Amino acid sequence: MTDSAIEFAQKLIQCESVTPVEGGALDYLQGVLGGAGFECTRLPFSQEGTPDVDNLYAQFGTGERHLMFAGHTDVVPPGDLDGWTYPPFAGEVHDGRLYGRGSADMKGGIACFLAAALDHVKQDGFSGTLSFLITGDEEGPAINGTVKMLQWLQTQGIHPTHSIVGEPTNPNYVGEAIKIGRRGSLNGWLSVNGKQGHVAYPHLASNPIDGIALALVELKRQELDSGTAHFLPSHLEITSVDVGNETVNVIPSEARCHFNIRYNDLFTAEKLEALIKDKIEDALGSMDLTYELSFQRSADCFITEPGDWIEALTRSIFEVTEIKPSLSTSGGTSDARFIKNTCPVVELGLSNATIHQVNENVCVKDMHQLTDVYKKFLHRYYV
Repeated sequence: MTDSAIEFAQKLIQCESVTPVEGGALDYLQGVLGGAGFECTRLPFSQEGTPDVDNLYAQFGTGERHLMFAGHTDVVPPGDLDGWTYPPFAGEVHDGRLYGRGSADMKGGIACFLAAALDHVKQDGFSGTLSFLITGDEEGPAINGTVKMLQWLQTQGIHPTHSIVGEPTNPNYVGEAIKIGRRGSLNGWLSVNGKQGHVAYPHLASNPIDGIALALVELKRQELDSGTAHFLPSHLEITSVDVGNETVNVIPSEARCHFNIRYNDLFTAEKLEALIKDKIEDALGSMDLTYELSFQRSADCFITEPGDWIEALTRSIFEVTEIKPSLSTSGGTSDARFIKNTCPVVELGLSNATIHQVNENVCVKDMHQLTDVYKKFLHRYYV
């Protein structure tokens, strides 16, 4: 029965759906889901300055209890084709592993849930609602995908009870972790402006490098916090320092840096922005320099509090794998950051060990197990 998940994944991998190209992946899913009785709606969205993106919403049933599976069929480019042992869009199986771009992130996860869902809705007496929210814009700007799809659901009066995102959540094998939240992500840009001059006459200039160095030391000097019950400590990482000065005898007029903060539930973006500004003021306040500081909020921190439905998912994992998963908030961001505004959401998928790499692959056994986990959970969820 679970062999269908491998076939579904192979068909999806064979669709060259590199963001923002649909590549036939949504066409394939729509054909399979529509053939099984799901009502399918294609949702193409556009916005000036961003690529057009096609998306798919598919729903079976109209019952009150509604589980929505969310994911993406778009993938990152394959990279160096000569580095692939097997073609990136062939979906070949060798030595118990399925190779191809998107096998882990996350066409494999979609295939496992697809196999489980089709099996479940065949059963007599199904009275709930089961849906798929599949975007083609997760690896891209994430503007014409999940966010606008969720807005469309709202206009249609569709209100999922819970959601599972099939992102690869496990470091090594199925069952290690359920993602119940994610840290927030805040990007910062700092530009320090001084006065250009000759290095032999520093009193006639004002060096912005001195200022930006002091500011960065101030930002890195103190830990933001020591972590919380479900989150690691917040931390700031400097990702770029630039001056653009190609000479050795000129004090430049400007120095720039970029930084990112991954933060836990002790902070909000507003609180962090105020804290960062205060630290920079402390560092530069007595210097003959000016500065510009700007921020971009990539994602808010969120947590889905453990409850009965997460316990049902945990039990399903244990029955299949004999592993009790950790309830994790580690890693980067996903579209769960948008879905959490619509309904409680967790993430559970395959291993993330090879995502975005040359020779991306997943273990076939893991796909069988994940499909079985999803099946057992669906049975529990709709009892």
